[in-house]
Amino acid sequence: MKQLVRTFALVFVAAFALMILTSYLNKSQGYSGGNTLTIYNWGDYIDPDLLTEFEEESGMKVIYQTFDSNEAMLTKIEQGGTTFDVAIPSEYAISKMKEENLLVALDHSKLPNLKNIDARFMNLSFDEDNKFSIPYFWGTVGVVFNPELVDGLTFESWNDLWDPRLKNQILLLDGAREVMGMGLNSLGYSLNDTNEDHLQDALAKLSTLTPNVRAIVGDEIKMLLANEEAAVGLVWSGDASEIMDENDKLDYMVPEEGSNLWFDNMVIPTTARNIEGAHQFINFMLDPDHAARNAEYVGYSTPNAAALALLPEDITEDERFYPDETLTGKLEVYDNLGKKMLSHYNDLFLEFKMHSK
Repeated sequence: MKQLVRTFALVFVAAFALMILTSYLNKSQGYSGGNTLTIYNWGDYIDPDLLTEFEEESGMKVIYQTFDSNEAMLTKIEQGGTTFDVAIPSEYAISKMKEENLLVALDHSKLPNLKNIDARFMNLSFDEDNKFSIPYFWGTVGVVFNPELVDGLTFESWNDLWDPRLKNQILLLDGAREVMGMGLNSLGYSLNDTNEDHLQDALAKLSTLTPNVRAIVGDEIKMLLANEEAAVGLVWSGDASEIMDENDKLDYMVPEEGSNLWFDNMVIPTTARNIEGAHQFINFMLDPDHAARNAEYVGYSTPNAAALALLPEDITEDERFYPDETLTGKLEVYDNLGKKMLSHYNDLFLEFKMHSK
């Protein structure tokens, strides 16, 4: 027993010493405290040159981590075991994070470049007065299609997706809100609908789409559509832009029944250890030149009005990605449906996916 205690003590001392050494080395390399900024973002969602420039300008070391869904991001921040100084969630996730006290209130006096954001994208319902969030990118959900492969279909209506000529030709992104929203919108319902009869109607209609569904996929949807592995895809507008850059045969349409108008936003989670650095980074990204370069790299629509003047006209005048108010007036922001209803949406989507196999 004494030998076991001595062994445990030695292991404990060695582990403690290693922790101290790691902390010292990290500090000496600028990897802790105020010299480090940890950013949590979607994959391939920032120009990496901007991260390098921020490091050079600020003297901080950027640690960059990625997530593939708002739900995954929320889970990790809720667990609280990892430090994130800046995160970039979507609007409905921000509503949930506010409810659970997972966000630090922003100091607007430290964000002088906030003046560059278009007023249309400020003071929205999910964060009035932008107390906790600053717009990063915005866009829509719609249909990418290859006109040469769809026999005259235009996708001005969601119902075109159900055309039997599209058998085994549709790729769907792997998102419960997006796919259930498509089903609800196709029936004239809100994509935030919580009426159980309407949800079951949407599920039943989606089930009839399965002969046309080739696969339900993640980020690989961009490569598959660009390579003409399928004729049609349900995608976010930024992905559509990237796909169309790879294959100029393709087009993008937001159906007339309506769809999602989404916003991704910069926030400071309560896990932050470098709140001052987080404000510096957010303000850096709000600089017009930085915002314009980021928009060109990522392919999504910038809410930065001053940056628009720096972007090529073929980008800013493309109404597929910078739609006018006639279209945006038909679009809806995702509401925070609450944990129970969001879980129900996920269950319905899982039922659809199982039916699609």
